[in-house]
Amino acid sequence: MTTMTNTTTTEPAATRSFAKLPGRRGTRIPARAQIMGWLLLVLVVVLLAVILIVHSFLYNDANDQVTASMEQEAHEFVTFAERGRDPVTGQLFTAPEQLFNSYLSRQYPDRDEALIGVWETPTGLRPLSQEQDDEIDRFAKDQALLHQIVADPNNYGWLDTPAGQMQWLKVRTESEQGGRAWFVVERYTAAAMADADRTVQLLLLVSGLGVVIAALSSWVVAGLILAPVRAVRQAAAEISEHDLTRRIPVEGRDDIAALADQFNAMLDRLEGAFRIQRQFVDDAGHELRTPITIVRGNLELLGDDPAEREEVVRLCTDELDRMTRIVNDLLMLAKADRPDFVTPAPVSLAELTSDIEAKVRSLADRRWVLDDIGEGEALVDEQRITQAMVQLAQNAVQHTEPGSEIRIGSSLADGAARLWVTDHGPGIEPAEVSKIFDRFTHGSSHGKGGAGLGLAIVKAIADAHHGRVRVVSRPGEGATFALELPAAPPHNATEETPA
Repeated sequence: MTTMTNTTTTEPAATRSFAKLPGRRGTRIPARAQIMGWLLLVLVVVLLAVILIVHSFLYNDANDQVTASMEQEAHEFVTFAERGRDPVTGQLFTAPEQLFNSYLSRQYPDRDEALIGVWETPTGLRPLSQEQDDEIDRFAKDQALLHQIVADPNNYGWLDTPAGQMQWLKVRTESEQGGRAWFVVERYTAAAMADADRTVQLLLLVSGLGVVIAALSSWVVAGLILAPVRAVRQAAAEISEHDLTRRIPVEGRDDIAALADQFNAMLDRLEGAFRIQRQFVDDAGHELRTPITIVRGNLELLGDDPAEREEVVRLCTDELDRMTRIVNDLLMLAKADRPDFVTPAPVSLAELTSDIEAKVRSLADRRWVLDDIGEGEALVDEQRITQAMVQLAQNAVQHTEPGSEIRIGSSLADGAARLWVTDHGPGIEPAEVSKIFDRFTHGSSHGKGGAGLGLAIVKAIADAHHGRVRVVSRPGEGATFALELPAAPPHNATEETPA
């Protein structure tokens, strides 16, 4: 006898494609919905992939189990055919009917299984079967079905029957009389596949519930995470130049909290800028209104007397010059916030100090003294530093009498350059030191001329160099104004050095 068995496995393939549908122009999708949508999309794709993999695994496993069971039945039959003996004669079986009858009487097939012995007779095929289901017994003895199986050149295959898909395996045997016989194992896979289908359906149900729970959870969590973002958007919509006081409460330490914190910092800067702008416009209007009123009043009262006309022209010219100085100073302060306000370059501090001392001597009749000279190079803007020192010297001239001593000096130590102007004027009250650098502000010992912008310009130049202006003064004992500047560029040029 010969036995031929073959097994095959097939794996289903799945193909998925995604199409991006264009959204309606101008339609805004909330970030909360986008987060939930993308999360659900990823979750659904992953669950579908898992279900397809599980489906393929279960079906392949069911097919493997069916094939293994059929191969075991075939192997048991072959072993029995090779060793089995007729209980009457004690000889090996020679007739197929005796072989199949003896073997099948000892078998107990499963409910979805049929064991059939088929042999040729002059009148056709004669089957002898063993099964537990009446419907399977009816199909197992169907002559057309048996003819199709035994005529198939393969030793295994699948057939569609009214009872469902049936997988079969046959073993051919030869009798001594020369007749052909086959041992056929039929296995109906509907029950095995039904178990796999129930598992897949249960997995689909659990996945659907998981998607619903994930949708609700993502909607709630996204709302909690994006709450500060909505607060930022609402605050931005409600903020105007008339109300910059609103702030967003910051909670937590995540990126959204950092965004809210940065938004509050931006509002602080905007509020400060608007406040300075309003103050700047008010002060500038106040300072320019006076010379305009003086010029207009003198022109309205201008008579025909040549001497009077000459005096009016002189007064108007003086006021126009003062307005020009105010406008130039305002333009200077307006440029102080630009990144190109200063262009630092290596400068010899000794030469810079000597040049400044030579230029300030022509300001007024004072006793100018070169106090000290620093040796070395400093990374500064030579023109802006000269402008600041000349402004400090002019400020000292306005608060001293002719012949008074004014000292100028510089030093370089500990990586910092220091330039100063010292006078012997009335000095500055301690309460006024923090105010004299504001725009349009004068001290109690206000000297002659000036709109109160000179020291503001000095401070702007020092801030642009990431330095500061320091004042040492006692009332009645004069004052020293010093520029303290880093001799080398700071590690972070965007940071301001505190005054």
